[in-house]
Amino acid sequence: MVLATSCFACLDTLSKVLVAHYPAQAIVWLRYLLQTLVMGAIFLPRMGARLVRTGAPGLQLLRGLFLVAASIVFVVALSHMQLAEAATIVFLAPVLVALAGGPLLGERVPVATWWALGGGFTGVLLIMRPGGASFSWAYLLPLFCAFCFAGYQLLTRKLAAREDPITTLFYPGFIACLAIPAAFPGSALEVPSGVAHGAMLAAIGVLGGVGHFLLIRAHALAPATLLAPFGYAQLVVVLVLGWLVFGQLPDALGFGGMALVAASGVVVILGSRRRTHGNT
Repeated sequence: MVLATSCFACLDTLSKVLVAHYPAQAIVWLRYLLQTLVMGAIFLPRMGARLVRTGAPGLQLLRGLFLVAASIVFVVALSHMQLAEAATIVFLAPVLVALAGGPLLGERVPVATWWALGGGFTGVLLIMRPGGASFSWAYLLPLFCAFCFAGYQLLTRKLAAREDPITTLFYPGFIACLAIPAAFPGSALEVPSGVAHGAMLAAIGVLGGVGHFLLIRAHALAPATLLAPFGYAQLVVVLVLGWLVFGQLPDALGFGGMALVAASGVVVILGSRRRTHGNT
């Protein structure tokens, strides 16, 4: 799980470098194209047509579109703000999922989830500081991304009981390969202008594919409630990479906001684990 999240952190870092030279949709499209090819090469020989067989094509399509929107908006956000701050705001998504699980999935929403939501949004406000001199509209982009990613996760949970997990992991990349050129004709297929950029774009695709493969292996070896807190290792990695690659570190309030968002997510995850173990 830690290796998977490290792959995603490296992917985000390369995306931030490249978005200064290419449209966000071009970067995201190539990422998912290569990721889909890697996953196809790994799973198509052993699964055949089962890889794309689904009993809920509408939900798979909507879920894929949520992830495409989240990915493009996040890369756009990276061109305007620090890597660690953007990634932290997106990590509000697990709290939103826990809250939305009540009305949408018929789950009970504990009081602790409301406290976690309050803590998470307080952390986001510490990072964004609306009304302050450093505030920019760009801070709203990762917040929008968090809501899109929450929708993606909710649909993932809804599909979990009826679909093969490998199929569910394969579909978003496959949908992105088709949807992005249709939505952004021409600009989504921009060719890299040099060897270095081509190598970085290829690395993004490989990191996405390898990261998802590691994620699959992690979930095959341990339950999701045990693995979820380790996903927050990604924030540590992006913090280090943001400092090493871009010379950027959040200020004291930013660090405080990051800690609040991460703590809120971990509280929700640990509460879910206790309820799951209590029911079993």
